[in-house]
Amino acid sequence: MAGAKLDPIDRKILAELQADGRMTNVELARRVGISAPPCLRRVRALEETGFIRGYHADIDARELGFEVQVFAMVRLASQSERDLSAFEALVQEWPLVRECHMLNGEIDFILKCVSPDLSTFQRFLTQSLTAAPNVASVKTSLVIRAAKDQPGVPFEVVEERVREAG
Repeated sequence: MAGAKLDPIDRKILAELQADGRMTNVELARRVGISAPPCLRRVRALEETGFIRGYHADIDARELGFEVQVFAMVRLASQSERDLSAFEALVQEWPLVRECHMLNGEIDFILKCVSPDLSTFQRFLTQSLTAAPNVASVKTSLVIRAAKDQPGVPFEVVEERVREAG
Protein backbone atom coordinates (compact mmCIF):
# COMPACT_ATOMS: atom_id res chain seq x y z
CA MET A 1 0.00 0.00 0.00
CA ALA A 2 1.49 3.32 -1.11
CA GLY A 3 0.45 5.35 1.95
CA ALA A 4 2.05 2.85 4.34
CA LYS A 5 5.57 4.15 3.63
CA LEU A 6 4.59 7.47 5.20
CA ASP A 7 4.70 7.81 8.95
CA PRO A 8 1.74 9.26 10.88
CA ILE A 9 3.27 12.75 10.97
CA ASP A 10 3.77 12.81 7.19
CA ARG A 11 0.18 11.69 6.67
CA LYS A 12 -1.04 14.39 9.07
CA ILE A 13 1.02 17.01 7.21
CA LEU A 14 -0.57 15.92 3.92
CA ALA A 15 -4.08 15.98 5.39
CA GLU A 16 -3.57 19.44 6.90
CA LEU A 17 -2.09 20.89 3.70
CA GLN A 18 -4.85 19.35 1.61
CA ALA A 19 -7.40 21.10 3.83
CA ASP A 20 -5.51 24.42 3.86
CA GLY A 21 -2.48 24.79 1.62
CA ARG A 22 -1.99 28.42 2.64
CA MET A 23 -1.19 27.89 6.30
CA THR A 24 2.24 28.89 7.49
CA ASN A 25 4.85 26.30 8.31
CA VAL A 26 4.67 27.39 11.97
CA GLU A 27 0.91 26.72 12.05
CA LEU A 28 1.34 23.41 10.23
CA ALA A 29 4.03 22.34 12.70
CA ARG A 30 1.76 23.26 15.62
CA ARG A 31 -1.13 21.23 14.16
CA VAL A 32 0.97 18.11 13.60
CA GLY A 33 2.82 18.37 16.90
CA ILE A 34 6.42 19.01 15.82
CA SER A 35 8.66 22.07 15.66
CA ALA A 36 8.86 24.22 12.54
CA PRO A 37 12.31 23.22 11.14
CA PRO A 38 11.64 19.46 10.92
CA CYS A 39 8.15 20.22 9.64
CA LEU A 40 9.59 22.26 6.76
CA ARG A 41 12.10 19.48 6.00
CA ARG A 42 9.25 16.97 5.87
CA VAL A 43 7.15 19.19 3.59
CA ARG A 44 10.10 19.65 1.22
CA ALA A 45 10.71 15.88 1.20
CA LEU A 46 7.02 15.27 0.44
CA GLU A 47 7.27 17.75 -2.44
CA GLU A 48 10.46 16.19 -3.80
CA THR A 49 9.08 12.65 -3.69
CA GLY A 50 5.89 13.71 -5.50
CA PHE A 51 3.37 13.30 -2.70
CA ILE A 52 2.72 17.05 -2.95
CA ARG A 53 2.37 18.04 -6.60
CA GLY A 54 1.59 21.71 -6.06
CA TYR A 55 -0.51 24.31 -4.29
CA HIS A 56 -3.63 25.74 -5.90
CA ALA A 57 -6.37 28.25 -5.20
CA ASP A 58 -9.94 26.92 -5.35
CA ILE A 59 -11.45 29.32 -7.88
CA ASP A 60 -15.22 29.71 -8.21
CA ALA A 61 -15.75 29.37 -11.96
CA ARG A 62 -19.21 30.96 -11.79
CA GLU A 63 -17.80 34.09 -10.16
CA LEU A 64 -15.61 34.48 -13.25
CA GLY A 65 -18.55 34.03 -15.60
CA PHE A 66 -18.22 30.32 -16.39
CA GLU A 67 -21.88 29.42 -15.96
CA VAL A 68 -21.84 26.14 -17.88
CA GLN A 69 -20.24 22.87 -16.84
CA VAL A 70 -20.50 19.86 -19.12
CA PHE A 71 -19.22 16.30 -19.05
CA ALA A 72 -18.40 15.02 -22.52
CA MET A 73 -18.12 11.28 -23.06
CA VAL A 74 -15.85 10.63 -26.04
CA ARG A 75 -15.55 7.41 -28.02
CA LEU A 76 -12.61 7.09 -30.40
CA ALA A 77 -12.57 5.14 -33.66
CA SER A 78 -9.20 3.59 -32.77
CA GLN A 79 -7.80 2.79 -29.34
CA SER A 80 -4.23 2.15 -30.38
CA GLU A 81 -1.73 3.66 -27.96
CA ARG A 82 -0.63 6.12 -30.63
CA ASP A 83 -4.21 7.32 -31.18
CA LEU A 84 -4.96 7.52 -27.44
CA SER A 85 -1.82 9.58 -26.88
CA ALA A 86 -2.63 11.83 -29.85
CA PHE A 87 -6.08 12.55 -28.39
CA GLU A 88 -4.62 13.24 -24.94
CA ALA A 89 -2.13 15.68 -26.49
CA LEU A 90 -4.92 17.45 -28.38
CA VAL A 91 -6.99 17.81 -25.22
CA GLN A 92 -4.09 19.71 -23.62
CA GLU A 93 -4.66 22.48 -26.21
CA TRP A 94 -8.36 23.01 -25.36
CA PRO A 95 -8.76 25.51 -22.51
CA LEU A 96 -12.45 24.68 -21.91
CA VAL A 97 -11.45 21.12 -20.99
CA ARG A 98 -10.41 21.17 -17.34
CA GLU A 99 -10.09 17.42 -16.76
CA CYS A 100 -9.59 14.44 -19.04
CA HIS A 101 -9.80 10.84 -17.87
CA MET A 102 -9.38 7.68 -19.93
CA LEU A 103 -12.04 5.12 -19.01
CA ASN A 104 -12.61 1.40 -19.29
CA GLY A 105 -15.76 0.37 -21.17
CA GLU A 106 -17.88 1.88 -23.94
CA ILE A 107 -16.51 5.38 -23.47
CA ASP A 108 -12.81 6.02 -24.03
CA PHE A 109 -12.55 9.44 -22.33
CA ILE A 110 -14.64 11.65 -20.12
CA LEU A 111 -13.92 15.37 -20.27
CA LYS A 112 -14.98 17.91 -17.68
CA CYS A 113 -15.54 21.19 -19.50
CA VAL A 114 -16.42 24.70 -18.37
CA SER A 115 -17.77 27.45 -20.56
CA PRO A 116 -19.14 30.96 -20.09
CA ASP A 117 -22.33 30.02 -21.98
CA LEU A 118 -23.94 27.29 -24.06
CA SER A 119 -23.11 28.89 -27.41
CA THR A 120 -19.40 28.94 -26.57
CA PHE A 121 -19.54 25.29 -25.55
CA GLN A 122 -21.51 24.40 -28.67
CA ARG A 123 -18.84 26.07 -30.84
CA PHE A 124 -16.14 24.07 -29.05
CA LEU A 125 -18.17 20.88 -29.41
CA THR A 126 -18.84 21.26 -33.14
CA GLN A 127 -15.64 22.95 -34.30
CA SER A 128 -13.06 21.27 -32.08
CA LEU A 129 -14.17 18.18 -30.21
CA THR A 130 -16.36 16.33 -32.73
CA ALA A 131 -14.13 17.53 -35.58
CA ALA A 132 -10.99 16.12 -33.95
CA PRO A 133 -9.18 13.26 -35.66
CA ASN A 134 -10.24 9.77 -34.54
CA VAL A 135 -13.31 10.98 -32.58
CA ALA A 136 -16.14 8.57 -33.42
CA SER A 137 -18.83 9.98 -31.14
CA VAL A 138 -19.41 12.43 -28.32
CA LYS A 139 -22.24 12.41 -25.78
CA THR A 140 -22.62 15.36 -23.46
CA SER A 141 -24.35 15.92 -20.15
CA LEU A 142 -24.95 19.41 -18.80
CA VAL A 143 -24.38 19.75 -15.06
CA ILE A 144 -27.50 21.06 -13.32
CA ARG A 145 -25.85 21.37 -9.92
CA ALA A 146 -22.95 19.86 -8.01
CA ALA A 147 -23.87 17.98 -4.85
CA LYS A 148 -20.21 17.37 -3.92
CA ASP A 149 -16.94 18.70 -5.24
CA GLN A 150 -14.18 17.65 -2.88
CA PRO A 151 -10.71 17.37 -4.37
CA GLY A 152 -7.91 15.30 -2.91
CA VAL A 153 -8.05 12.01 -1.08
CA PRO A 154 -10.03 10.90 2.00
CA PHE A 155 -7.33 10.74 4.67
CA GLU A 156 -9.68 8.96 7.07
CA VAL A 157 -9.64 6.02 4.61
CA VAL A 158 -5.83 6.18 4.38
CA GLU A 159 -5.56 6.00 8.17
CA GLU A 160 -8.07 3.14 8.34
CA ARG A 161 -6.08 1.13 5.76
CA VAL A 162 -2.82 1.77 7.65
CA ARG A 163 -4.45 0.50 10.87
CA GLU A 164 -5.76 -2.62 9.10
CA ALA A 165 -2.36 -3.34 7.51
CA GLY A 166 -0.50 -2.84 10.82
